[in-house]
Amino acid sequence: MKPMTSMTRSRSVTAATASLAVLAAIVVPVSGASAAPSGTAAETTGSAAASPWSSRAIASYDALQDHLYLGAPGHGLYRENTDPQSPNPYSYLWEYREAAQASLDLQGLPGVGPAFANSAAARVAGFEHYYAVKPGGRAGYESYLPAPLGSGGDVYYDDNTVVGLSFVSQYQATHDAAALDQARAAFDIAVRGWNTDPTLACPGGLDWIDTPGNTTRGANITGLAAQLAAHLYEETREPAYLSWSTRLYDWNETCLKAGEGLYQNSRHDDGTVDPTLWTYNSGAMIGTAAILYRATGDPAYLTAAKASAAGSLAYWTAEGRLQQQPAIFNSFYFKDLLLLDSISHDPAYREAVEGYATVTWRSNRDPATGLFHFQPSGGGDYDPTRPAATLDQAAMVQIFAVLGWKPGALGAVA
Repeated sequence: MKPMTSMTRSRSVTAATASLAVLAAIVVPVSGASAAPSGTAAETTGSAAASPWSSRAIASYDALQDHLYLGAPGHGLYRENTDPQSPNPYSYLWEYREAAQASLDLQGLPGVGPAFANSAAARVAGFEHYYAVKPGGRAGYESYLPAPLGSGGDVYYDDNTVVGLSFVSQYQATHDAAALDQARAAFDIAVRGWNTDPTLACPGGLDWIDTPGNTTRGANITGLAAQLAAHLYEETREPAYLSWSTRLYDWNETCLKAGEGLYQNSRHDDGTVDPTLWTYNSGAMIGTAAILYRATGDPAYLTAAKASAAGSLAYWTAEGRLQQQPAIFNSFYFKDLLLLDSISHDPAYREAVEGYATVTWRSNRDPATGLFHFQPSGGGDYDPTRPAATLDQAAMVQIFAVLGWKPGALGAVA
């Protein structure tokens, strides 16, 4: 995952079966939307689905699997994008995680979600392809596949944190204790990054990369780890997780807050601050506060979550900013808004998510392939010349899927 202003960085059971199983259960006319590609859920007859979002989620997932999934011969992994000249045979961990999360979110669709259980379990198991133990016993999920499938890469703490959130999703869906144990282990990797140098401006915060040369502490790593710790406290009631969650949350509030619900990207060891704002940093803090309220009953956290939601929505929905953000960052933000909505309803939350999802379905999707195309940033206007990316496609599956959940189920958003 990338907290930098640049959207690039140097990194040292098939789903089709599940999709076919649910096609007969979906029939939703998608009013005003582009025609879905042949054979997808949006064209299939059967009993009525809960909402048009279910059919959009499944149609988008079909396209992801048809064009970017490598299947059993490719070890159940994904391509980075549709560019045949892409230098890597497989995607980075971040892309794989988001495709896995798409399967996990599809499990929440009313009536048809259980048909995705095998795919979700397979994707979760696939995280092990990226796991390695370096000399000296320092373990982690690497940014690129270690041997024998790849040459390996650095351990990015934000990557490991969101993998942990996927394990939480799987635990919430299945109550499999092994998934909770894996979430705990991922958190242990992430908090190795807590910076202990007392001489730095605003001491603390999580480092970005597990390397001696790291000079960046990020809002995304710190906020997402706070969210993971809040989930773990809620599930285990172990005080250490509450302590970590509040420590991480408070560091972002103190050291990177730029306005209500808005957080600067990162602090650097030389004292400079990257002021770039991203939607997912807003989302992680909303989600953390919402879970902490649910877990502790402290109304201050609910007040903070609602204030962050109001402030961030006022900013992001103005001047077309939301549409220009990377789709994958918006997927985090939107899910956190809907998580908060499950606790304290405000129609503005869902209105923002549905508005974005509707425009993006109509404007950024190629009806011939079902794939979404954005600018090189991962957001903005339709650009058919840019290869479709696993990251972008998975983001849209996640957004559509969670919009298709029943409101009472949104408390399980991880």
